[in-house]
Amino acid sequence: MATTIELRFFASVREKLGISEEKTEVPDSVRTVGDVRTWLCSRGEPWSEVLAEGRALRMALDHEMCEPEAEIHAGCEVAFFPPVTGG
Repeated sequence: MATTIELRFFASVREKLGISEEKTEVPDSVRTVGDVRTWLCSRGEPWSEVLAEGRALRMALDHEMCEPEAEIHAGCEVAFFPPVTGG
């Protein structure tokens, strides 16, 4: 059974993807924030470029900074943003 999560994108990530938020179902194989990133990259361009492994990118789970190993859960919010965001 797929898990529904909320995605949020900020600053240059939002600008390059052309989307600020999305509610989506992820496959059962997607269990961590890092898995979410990899799964989003599988959508192709521009996702695979903006969220590519090795790119400087911060991630948060339910409004708290996290590592890629953080486990997601139904209804959680996963956010992606560049390391430095201006005000």
